Amino acid sequence: MRTTLTTLLLVCAAWAQQSDILIKLEGGTKRVIAAPDFRGAGGAQPLAATFNQTVFEDLQQSGLLSMAAKSFYPLDPPQQASDLRAPAPPAPARRNAPPAPANCNGRCLIDWSGPPVNANYLAFGYAAEQNGQFVAFGHLFNVNVADLSGAQVFRKLYLASLDEAGARKAAHEFAADILAQFGAKTLAGTSIYFVSDRGGRGTKDIWAMDFDGGNPRRITSYNSISTTPAVSADGTKLAFTTYAKGEPRIFIHLLETNRYLPFLNPRASMNATPEFTPDGKSLLFSSTLTGYAQIYIADIDGGNMRRLSSSRAIEVEPKVNPKTGAEIVFVSGRSGPQQIYKMNMDGADVVRLTTGEGEAGNPGWHPDGQHIAFAWTRGYAPGNWNIFIMDVASRETVQLTYGQGRNENPTWAPDGRHLVFSSNRSGRSQIYSMLANGQELRQLTTAGNNWMPVWSK
Repeated sequence: MRTTLTTLLLVCAAWAQQSDILIKLEGGTKRVIAAPDFRGAGGAQPLAATFNQTVFEDLQQSGLLSMAAKSFYPLDPPQQASDLRAPAPPAPARRNAPPAPANCNGRCLIDWSGPPVNANYLAFGYAAEQNGQFVAFGHLFNVNVADLSGAQVFRKLYLASLDEAGARKAAHEFAADILAQFGAKTLAGTSIYFVSDRGGRGTKDIWAMDFDGGNPRRITSYNSISTTPAVSADGTKLAFTTYAKGEPRIFIHLLETNRYLPFLNPRASMNATPEFTPDGKSLLFSSTLTGYAQIYIADIDGGNMRRLSSSRAIEVEPKVNPKTGAEIVFVSGRSGPQQIYKMNMDGADVVRLTTGEGEAGNPGWHPDGQHIAFAWTRGYAPGNWNIFIMDVASRETVQLTYGQGRNENPTWAPDGRHLVFSSNRSGRSQIYSMLANGQELRQLTTAGNNWMPVWSK
């Protein structure tokens, strides 16, 4: 009995600690928002479904808001502010019965703030065609404010091309304006870079796509294997490992023009896993220049190279703290099976972050510089990887995926609330996104096999 009770207390303590980490990353209590569908007129009518789905998904997957279930919505939601009205006085009560609550079928704010919707905010509007453009009129109201004029948070007009892309663009902008009211950054406009074999012929190239998996585009075409992409903090440069010239070497491209930037690779059998410093002026990477793969840093053109790690073990995947620029996490086999370590930018003060259990890899810093996400086999047979979060200062961890294939290469989104990673849970390796608590899982790719995602602003 004592053993059982002790075990239970330990489990409860662990969950309490995990909750503290997640609460810190999630940012507190979620507000509830209702988002009835926009109706479309003219040429906008066939695009309304795309607009509505995009708005709903952007808000739902923000991790900041809870979506009121559409099945509870009133039958006649407003389309414009003039549709709203103050509720009529309650109908006279029948004998021995309480007064009947006012019900405007959706045209009064209390229809949305009260049960069964129980929302805090109402986002509504309509779409139309004007001068060959897609036009959306969007409104946001705080339904807990009784006065209609005081309840309106904003009203805005959105213009876009009269096609699917335009409807999505207007929807992203409307959702972004809503999220901005709660201090959240929209992911619209950000990109995810990843490795894909969808080009066939045994090659792998670096591709990019929008944050929601749309607009996939090929970045490299070396008719070879290109892998381990890294993007500079300002989003202007892409570094990656490629076998285009035989042995693995590091290439750098300017993303706006896709122009090749010269980088002097050391004369080694392998130069790989590049990582930009936060200021974009230097590049960290792993090289076998002295035999074992070790961590080096060089100027952006490859000059002024210095060795940072020194061990008789393979050391790869350096990642610089984006907040401080003063410390690096990396993967090393110096204590046996690969684990995650941390050191200063000069290579001093090396400490192991993971416990030594199983194998750990693919570290990625949270934008706050206090947490990392990584892949770990702890508690599983070799080869079965899952995604974890660690508070670097306390070493406390939270597990986000559980036994669904091989889950690897987690990278944080610019908003710090989402992660992107690769998984073969569906049989082939694909890219997925999720919230920092492991919820709102979304598959972003379907073509070919896809790996090593990196989320860039």
